[in-house]
Amino acid sequence: MPFTLHLRSRLPSAIRSLILQKKPNIRNTSSMAGELRPASLVVLPRSLAPAFERFCQVNTGPLPLLGQSEPEKWMLPPQGAISETRMGHPQFWKYEFGACTGSLASLEQYSEQLKDMVAFFLGCSFSLEEALEKAGLPRRDPAGHSQAGAYKTTVPCVTHAGFCCPLVVTMRPIPKDKLEGLVRACCSLGGEQGQPVHMGDPELLGIKELSKPAYGDAMVCPPGEVPVFWPSPLTSLGAVSSCETPLAFASIPGCTVMTDLKDAKAPPGCLTPERIPEVHHISQDPLHYSIASVSASQKIRELESMIGIDPGNRGIGHLLCKDELLKASLSLSHARSVLITTGFPTHFNHEPPEETDGPPGAVALVAFLQALEKEVAIIVDQRAWNLHQKIVEDAVEQGVLKTQIPILTYQGGSVEAAQAFLCKNGDPQTP
Repeated sequence: MPFTLHLRSRLPSAIRSLILQKKPNIRNTSSMAGELRPASLVVLPRSLAPAFERFCQVNTGPLPLLGQSEPEKWMLPPQGAISETRMGHPQFWKYEFGACTGSLASLEQYSEQLKDMVAFFLGCSFSLEEALEKAGLPRRDPAGHSQAGAYKTTVPCVTHAGFCCPLVVTMRPIPKDKLEGLVRACCSLGGEQGQPVHMGDPELLGIKELSKPAYGDAMVCPPGEVPVFWPSPLTSLGAVSSCETPLAFASIPGCTVMTDLKDAKAPPGCLTPERIPEVHHISQDPLHYSIASVSASQKIRELESMIGIDPGNRGIGHLLCKDELLKASLSLSHARSVLITTGFPTHFNHEPPEETDGPPGAVALVAFLQALEKEVAIIVDQRAWNLHQKIVEDAVEQGVLKTQIPILTYQGGSVEAAQAFLCKNGDPQTP
């Protein structure tokens, strides 16, 4: 039996004892916990403790806070035991004014400084491996000898006080036909950390190359499989750097301490139709999958059927594509910015010749999207600019819209000109 799998059957106290003995064949503690919950550590000055605690609370996906110590009391609160961290593993990175200045096997030499510091214990949910097994997928590394790659994204965490950093994620390649089974298995784990944050093109997260992780070993995504990303507690390393405190410590990736806490699991029978997830392919280029509950998907499909009713027999049935409304709804949920087109001329003998339902419909869409905190703009023909500008101004004045939005026109031109118009700096990845 592999050494790691043998450890998974041991009591946490026995595992901690072996770690403290610095056994040479214990190279990565992240897969030893079994159903018990390992934790990574962040050690900060007491003065920063309230701000960092709040930072974790508003970013619970990557930073699930299990507990924190009191100065000079390096133990978790009563709900879980922890090993003596000043004397042994895990190893630590040392930070000075935001820069990582070295690694340490022990914090013993900093005993005096630690008297005025607080240790934060962040949950490392490795029950993802259990979800992979439930979905019929092999473990990435059954022996636990390597550290899964983690990638810095361009997705910002919620900022608090002096703590600000991008989200860090881990990745697993998943066959397309296993995506939904995996997502449902993840739902049974409980907690936000077990849920994927993205399925598809890494560049949508700002990750340029999967072969170059920020931490750990690179993962290869074979053809026909989909890269799936989960939030990582390694996000905390960026937070430690961002506060630029004179002295801080953080456990090295892959080096964790064992708690007596068990991984959270959703109670049996909790996956009601409102919670059972479905996976939907919403874009091929860039590749993007999204998630909606069975209940939400059904409601959108019912609405799509109602839209398809043609009481005037106008012959619009062939224009309807199954699940297009569902895909559009999910795409909107992911979008940061939305461009609305309107202004189709229908009354050529009138001035202006605009349709009567298009402009107010566009304003209604803007109001909904502003409520969802999306950036919105409207694009119209040049001849219709004055009309729509006045409509939007009136909507803002009457409180229908929160704020004024851009009214844009496009005069045509080359493909490059259209791309430059639609995308920031002409980059298709940043519409």
